[in-house]
Amino acid sequence: MYLYDVYGSTITSTCSLVVFIVVVVVVVVVVVVVVVVVVVVAAAAFVVVAVVVGIIAVIVVVVTVVAVVAVVVGGGGVNVVVVAVIVVVVAAAAAKVEVAAAAVVVVVIVVVV
Repeated sequence: MYLYDVYGSTITSTCSLVVFIVVVVVVVVVVVVVVVVVVVVAAAAFVVVAVVVGIIAVIVVVVTVVAVVAVVVGGGGVNVVVVAVIVVVVAAAAAKVEVAAAAVVVVVIVVVV
């Protein structure tokens, strides 16, 4: 009876160890997969944000150049004010888009996690 108990408890402890190892391996694999997915999604989102911000920067530059040319050609004090307003409005819009894009990145990461 004693030998049976020892044998039985040995099998039980071996099974417990195997189950524990399997659980640890599964948890590690799941964590690694989640981390990889989050990193890939974040990288893709940041690339998108960078492209959007780049496009906005080009728009700001074009608008500024057009406005400056208009001032030089028009040559009036009112035009300078108009140019300043246009540049500020475009820059503010660009900043809002950039913030919105960053917010989208955060939301995407949170949803994925």
